[in-house]
Amino acid sequence: MSDRAALLKGIRAWLAFFVVCLVLSGTTAFPLVHELHWTEDALRSLSAQQYLPGLTDWISRVRQGLDTADAEYPFLLYGTDWLAFAHLVIAVAFYGPYRDPVRNIWVVEFAMIACAGIIPLALICGPLRGIPFWWSVIDMSFGVFGVVPLYVVRQKIKRLETLGRPVPAA
Repeated sequence: MSDRAALLKGIRAWLAFFVVCLVLSGTTAFPLVHELHWTEDALRSLSAQQYLPGLTDWISRVRQGLDTADAEYPFLLYGTDWLAFAHLVIAVAFYGPYRDPVRNIWVVEFAMIACAGIIPLALICGPLRGIPFWWSVIDMSFGVFGVVPLYVVRQKIKRLETLGRPVPAA
């Protein structure tokens, strides 16, 4: 296998991994009410209250809030439906770099900027919305962990780009 083919294969594998994670992350925003019930039940069955009281109290509070919103103001959950949809739409954008990485490197760079933007968003909006700091750290980890495959892809695309350039005569 040529260097070019190996790089392209690696780029596509990393992009596929990133897209799968993006889609999974997004689709979890659709069934939030049910997910919180399942999470609370799982934490209860594991006796997590003994070991992680802050987590179990927070999950219970969020579940209560979602139950109230679902029962009395279901239109509020429409916002999380749009969040899920946005993840799916962003995932589609990665077809460009999958097809032609060098030409569409901007999609990868845009996503890296978005990953960096998660950190100030969590640090500013988290406290404004009463989100515990440790939960904001979990939110920020999506940006930190998300940028890793994107950085790898960008490096591989840059190498692919140099392979595609003609070598100047000596």
